[in-house]
Amino acid sequence: MKCRHCHTELELEFLDLGNAPPSNAYLKFEDLRKPEVTYPLRILTCTNCWLVQTEDYAQADALFSENYAYFSSTSQGWLKHAASYCEMITKRLDLSADSFVVELASNDGYLLKNFVTSGVPCLGIEPTKSTAEAAKAIGVPVRQQFFGKSVGQKMADAGERADLVLGNNVYAHVPDINDFTQGVAALLKPNGVVTFEFPHLMQLILHNQFDTVYHEHFSYLSLCAVGSVFAQAGLRIFDVEELPTHGGSLRVYGCLKEADYAKTNAVEKLLQAETDAGLQTEKTYTSFQAKADAVKDGLVRFLLDAKANGKSVAGYGAAAKGNTLMNYAGIRPDLMPFVCDAAKAKIGQYMPASHIPILPPDTLQTRRPDYLVILPWNIAAEVMKQNADLAALGTKFVVAVPELKVI
Repeated sequence: MKCRHCHTELELEFLDLGNAPPSNAYLKFEDLRKPEVTYPLRILTCTNCWLVQTEDYAQADALFSENYAYFSSTSQGWLKHAASYCEMITKRLDLSADSFVVELASNDGYLLKNFVTSGVPCLGIEPTKSTAEAAKAIGVPVRQQFFGKSVGQKMADAGERADLVLGNNVYAHVPDINDFTQGVAALLKPNGVVTFEFPHLMQLILHNQFDTVYHEHFSYLSLCAVGSVFAQAGLRIFDVEELPTHGGSLRVYGCLKEADYAKTNAVEKLLQAETDAGLQTEKTYTSFQAKADAVKDGLVRFLLDAKANGKSVAGYGAAAKGNTLMNYAGIRPDLMPFVCDAAKAKIGQYMPASHIPILPPDTLQTRRPDYLVILPWNIAAEVMKQNADLAALGTKFVVAVPELKVI
């Protein structure tokens, strides 16, 4: 395999999580007896541009089907984050009724609904039918398609160039990152701005967040690598913010190379931090597998001990990261009988490969477990707050990443 960005031969292995199905390929009851497709889940690192990427096996249209079950509006914390962003960027760019905002991978309208309410013209580009229809139902204009260079150029040719192009947690999901970025460059007005939010590779490495690895993530991004991709497309990064979302994310601000935005000190400061953290050092990547294995072994040991001691266990959050962890650790319903999730699209289905049933959150009231394992550790505080009544009755909360912790 060659690097998706610079086409250098990839030889440095970062992580091997065995074989797994697509992390959002939830199953119906009738699917449980059918063959299940899995793909190798290996992560490689380019030693030229330092773009970290999933080895090619699965195609995007197999990963983001019309029944895609991730709905951004499920998390109240994420809704607040989106609203805060819209308020901030509206002021920073002085957006108005004369502006045009485009969100790439707009999901169920969780973010653009804020621009609709404030009267800023906007459009969502969303490839999955289920989420696109949910956005349209609340009045958010959406086009159901994958975004790339040809789409961006067609929009520009039709007079639909944007003052702001944004993408939250989509940049890592695109199989052709060069084509996608070139589409953004074509779509921007001469002084337009693009903002991307994505989990920061440096935080993944520092905090052992290996469960954020799945086939839908084609890339694992650093500021260094994104700067290289931007430059090839005729863009440049002029500002960056570190965010607490998803265990530590970046929000990069970009523009066309000739646009009149001055680069802030934050950019060079963070590039230096990445260098200091070893993101351009091969040993950083070759030593990571052992850290992932330690988490896997610790969780399995905990669940086996709980079963041996007659303690009941349930999971919370049938998230992609939970599926990565369950499948790498080989956990099945004998060790975790069920997982609860607030997303209606997931309730009644089964987690891929592990076949753990997904039940509504109120199940926890009638089947109160001794331990509740919170799989999406990035929203652990929110989940514990929502289930404080369980804690009062003796349930203990458990998170497995970056290391096993019983709360």
